[in-house]
Amino acid sequence: MAFGRFLAAAAALVVAAGGSFWYLTIPERYDPLDLPAHEPDLANGELLFWAGGCTSCHAAPGAKGEARLLLVGGVALETPFGRFNVPNITPDPDSGIGGWTMAEFVTAMRYGTSPAGRHYYPAFPYTSYARMTVTDVMDLKAWLDTLPAEPSIVPDHELAFPYNFRRGLGLWKLLNLDPAPVVDVGADPELERGRYLTEGPGHCGECHTPRDVTGGLELKHWLAGAPAPDGKGRIPNITSGPDGLADWSTGDIAYALESGFKPDYDTLGSTMAEVQANLAKLPASDREAIAAYLKATPPLLEGS
Repeated sequence: MAFGRFLAAAAALVVAAGGSFWYLTIPERYDPLDLPAHEPDLANGELLFWAGGCTSCHAAPGAKGEARLLLVGGVALETPFGRFNVPNITPDPDSGIGGWTMAEFVTAMRYGTSPAGRHYYPAFPYTSYARMTVTDVMDLKAWLDTLPAEPSIVPDHELAFPYNFRRGLGLWKLLNLDPAPVVDVGADPELERGRYLTEGPGHCGECHTPRDVTGGLELKHWLAGAPAPDGKGRIPNITSGPDGLADWSTGDIAYALESGFKPDYDTLGSTMAEVQANLAKLPASDREAIAAYLKATPPLLEGS
């Protein structure tokens, strides 16, 4: 009898734990009625497109010129968790996002949930995009819808267990998906604009901040440098610290983002060259705001 009661209690605990896990990991979604009334601003949508560097991942590998606006996907991101294949985000209704509603797009960007109700992997940097305003996300979708539609089939991600168990990402999101600003910049409008662009659409922290064993960003080391996502080399410290941008003026940073040239006349290289090419399309005031924000970050040492 006692053993039977033990088994019953154990079974009840398992059921309760399973139910709690299932409830806590329910993918969040926007109801269309939750979206504000908004007339999309296409110029702002294009600005956000370049600030976010969407073409760097979603254009076909090696695309040049106008082909960079054909967002057929196909880039393979090699990570310690497996290979993530970047999807088609053209307006194609079948293999792209042309059939998505505005609510589905906002849900994907701010909650990391697919139209089918599945968690997206954070190789798609929705932890940063969650800091964007809903109206900015709506503007971005409206501009993406003006780009050429093109069908393309991208392979599924190649992940081993347990990383291929998407439902568990719900727990990961509880730990890591937070739309709150990382750095308090006060009420200064320029610093706030720089914070928004850097922490939100620019998603600079996704590469420049180290990650913990779960793949979540270690915010106490915000922008202090990290191993490259593909495991090849390091992404540098871009805080105001001595092994970061301490010796760069705000003007130096803004000019580097415009031209690609560092203060020592060397050039920005590797993946940063492509980031710079995208940021060069922003208004000068936005590059200056990003520079001001970076100079206002806590002066961390790399690896501190």
